[in-house]
Amino acid sequence: MGGVSPLHGRTAVVTGAARGVGERAALALARRGARVALLGHEEAELARVADRCREAGAPAHAWPADVTDDARMAEVARDVERRMGPASVVVANAGIAAAGPFERTAPESWRRIVEVNLVGSAVTARAFLPALLATRGYYLLVSSLAALSPVPLMTAYGASKAGAEAFAAGLRAELAHRGVAVGVARLSWYDTDLIRAADDHRVMRELRRHLPWPADRVHSDDRVGELLARGAERRRPVLHLQPWLRLVPALGPLLPAVVARGARQALSRLDEDETALAPTGLLGPGGEADEAAGA
Repeated sequence: MGGVSPLHGRTAVVTGAARGVGERAALALARRGARVALLGHEEAELARVADRCREAGAPAHAWPADVTDDARMAEVARDVERRMGPASVVVANAGIAAAGPFERTAPESWRRIVEVNLVGSAVTARAFLPALLATRGYYLLVSSLAALSPVPLMTAYGASKAGAEAFAAGLRAELAHRGVAVGVARLSWYDTDLIRAADDHRVMRELRRHLPWPADRVHSDDRVGELLARGAERRRPVLHLQPWLRLVPALGPLLPAVVARGARQALSRLDEDETALAPTGLLGPGGEADEAAGA
């Protein structure tokens, strides 16, 4: 990395930190000497990640929290500042997903995805905004290819990520003169627990199989944490965690047309098979933890 990181000695908050992209980001921040606050549902997993951060030589503490709960997030933000100092970096990574036809997806599942991915990102920003203003810090929203392209069979996920990016863009313009930087990190499919769980469902395998290359590829998550931490060091407004994602906005209406044509061909065949398009429910251990927390 070369020299002391600008994040050394600063407090970094990561939501959805119990596994996957959040865990990788937390570890990369810890390796840069940041004090790491870990937020999420899964207390045992958060404790494990905190131990790993401490092994990397950084102070780390975990807080169980639902990112859609305004009161709880405000309480956590105060406690993080009391124990670790005001946050200089906030990585809004918490997210959930499900797949299946819109008409067959349970309304409560569809709504919950939007609440966590979009509303939860805003609640996170609101809770930690006083600290970010005090430190002239950096808020990083973990987004997705789904924010830029239609994702049939994942309408809630696509809508939530597109909305979250719009929120981040507006917040960036609103806070720039006050010294707070806002970034979005766009990524495609990563080899996480969520994606591995998704592959147990035929609807998800069919979805990815009919995406155009390279959007159908699953990438190793080995470097994702380092890329996010490097973006935080540089306070980047947009991070493309796969280089080809930079081309997607330039494609304009072309990519939606390609996706729509592929979906039309695939779905016309699969519609006759009741099991092929069965809704998945919330995916992966993170989805299960979210459902358990709300039970």
